Amino acid sequence: MIYDPGMVRSLMFLIAAATLPIAGTAAVAMAEPPPTCTYNLSAPQVVDVSGTQMVTATISPGACERSNAFLSVACLQRQGSPDAPKCESNNGMLAAQVFYAPYQPGATYVSTGKGCANTGNPPQPVCTPVGPFTATI
Repeated sequence: MIYDPGMVRSLMFLIAAATLPIAGTAAVAMAEPPPTCTYNLSAPQVVDVSGTQMVTATISPGACERSNAFLSVACLQRQGSPDAPKCESNNGMLAAQVFYAPYQPGATYVSTGKGCANTGNPPQPVCTPVGPFTATI
């Protein structure tokens, strides 16, 4: 069977044109971030714990979209301190709260955190950093 070269080119052009919108749509869909959870981190604040003033911060999972929160981590550090941040974690949908002592009046404290959720099929962990929030207290 003999094919007309012009007809073959026309057919190849039609096939290419028909697949472009599909390829373009797939590229846009893949660029979207994976669904996950939002997390609520508090700014550092002073609290009284059994007569001792400490600085505290909390993080808790918020709304989750097609995800399951499995870890929340709250951290506190005095700005300018050479020490590593003090961190506390909690599992599942439970809030994590960290206490920092000794409290130094007038110092600036920094709260940071992260939340982790499983998303997708098969489930993959996605961790989201939150903060920093600073407060001079």
